[in-house]
Amino acid sequence: MSVQIQRPVSTFSVVGFDPQTGEIGVAVQSKFLAAGSVVPWARAGAGAAALQSWPNTSYAEPALKMMEYGVHPDEILKVLTEGDDMRELRQVGIVDCKGRSAIYTGNECMPWAGGICGPNYAAQGNILVGHETVRALAETFNSCSEDLAERLVSALEAGQRAGGDRRGMQSAALYIAKAEGGYGGYSDRYVDIRVDDHTDPINELRWILTKWRLQFFKTKAGNLVRIEGEAQDFILTLLTGKGYYQGPGGPWSAEMQKALTTFTYNNNLAERDAPVGEIDREVLEYLQKVYG
Repeated sequence: MSVQIQRPVSTFSVVGFDPQTGEIGVAVQSKFLAAGSVVPWARAGAGAAALQSWPNTSYAEPALKMMEYGVHPDEILKVLTEGDDMRELRQVGIVDCKGRSAIYTGNECMPWAGGICGPNYAAQGNILVGHETVRALAETFNSCSEDLAERLVSALEAGQRAGGDRRGMQSAALYIAKAEGGYGGYSDRYVDIRVDDHTDPINELRWILTKWRLQFFKTKAGNLVRIEGEAQDFILTLLTGKGYYQGPGGPWSAEMQKALTTFTYNNNLAERDAPVGEIDREVLEYLQKVYG
């Protein structure tokens, strides 16, 4: 008979809800390989949960289903833990799509372990340097005025600056559900990005989020800039070096724009298309960072 050996998911995470957009999700960092495959769970119109310490992933489906039916998170945690012989080793943070939240930290979770919750958020962690980490998670989430993805990742960054996981860093993840928010509108998997094994996973997650925005968000109003001067010199050098343009220099032309469009489409930046003679400011900054 095989015996399954579990390791504690020494983790800090934040669960958050945006009542304006209906987005609900989890951001997590852990000294644990691929924490994104274990900790975050979310469903549009229902809620989200972070399962950690010695996580019982069988909590996920009933928790999401009960949130879907409007059961209060406090009651959900009671139902989940009362029949679990290992409940004192579990840690769970829950937020539903009414903004109600609850946290459970078993008495045998490895110290420091605990959390803070309030309207629209739950911040929790175990095997931390101290309570300052979850306080930073909560304060940053509540003070940030950006979209949910930014609030969650900014909270992770603040938690790490405040001490983070006392064993170090290894993986990070961001998972956000939104009705019809998935690719093509066919699912609620709005944001699902992960760093499974890295020496600086939160910073890497931030970089992946930047690329995700470029590929899936459309150009913001007022965010187009003229292609001229140093910007034109950079773009033409890039296009020429990559073999997309071999024509003459001079004023920006439709032929140059066609080459730029082909290059950006081949790099999955089609959502940031622009009129002749213009480029999305964020696309230009991205290209300068990668190829400059």
